[in-house]
Amino acid sequence: MKILVTMGRGGTGKTSFVALMTKYFVEIGESPLLLVDADPDQNLGEMVGVELHEKGKKSISELLVETFLEEGGTTVGVPPTERIESRIWAHGMYEGECFDFIALGTKWVEGCYCLPNAALKGALESLTKNYKYVLIDSPAGLEHLNRRITSKLDDIFDVIDPSKKSFNHVERAHRVAKEVKIEFKNFYVVGGFRFPESLENQARSLLPFRFLGRIAYDSNVEGYVLAGKSLLGLPSDTPAYLSVKKIMENAGYGKV
Repeated sequence: MKILVTMGRGGTGKTSFVALMTKYFVEIGESPLLLVDADPDQNLGEMVGVELHEKGKKSISELLVETFLEEGGTTVGVPPTERIESRIWAHGMYEGECFDFIALGTKWVEGCYCLPNAALKGALESLTKNYKYVLIDSPAGLEHLNRRITSKLDDIFDVIDPSKKSFNHVERAHRVAKEVKIEFKNFYVVGGFRFPESLENQARSLLPFRFLGRIAYDSNVEGYVLAGKSLLGLPSDTPAYLSVKKIMENAGYGKV
């Protein structure tokens, strides 16, 4: 089992990267997969064709509201994370043919994400052994690293755009991951769909981490996203998918 986390500043295309990564693993027969949408914007489900409410499922945050607010559950005694885990399995997980899917959701109460993050961490610790790969779409920014949704993982993919802030984000993210003692094997950099080919050499020379390549801009992806269609249905010869396939091969997944 391997845990792969994708992160990056907002608008770099990290969620579409996770969706196309999913398509790649499905096509090469690497399953079962668990997809985790840890981003409050909750875009990953739409990009892989899963609408939790339509499937009769709920986000972790929604389940927390039901358990501890609407139904009058207590947060003392049995740890809340243990009490909520069984509800996540029964009511929060979509189970598909090629992958399962859970989402953190939006804030359950005013303030931080401490409790839903703790619930997700507990769930992941119990669940991950059942899957070949766990793909986590994390929020923009660096806060999620401090929350330590998972403290042991294999690969971090930081998706960047052509800006100084994005380049700086990479080194800060790596430093924060080390500071909060997240164990990982590889820290990779990926150019987002707005990242021009002309900057690839600069990324390789300036950043102290391996640059795997860039996600090709693709009008097909743009059209699918605007229409709310799953990116898993994209033709396998579309530019964005072919570029992600090459990126994953460069990271050692599948044949080079």
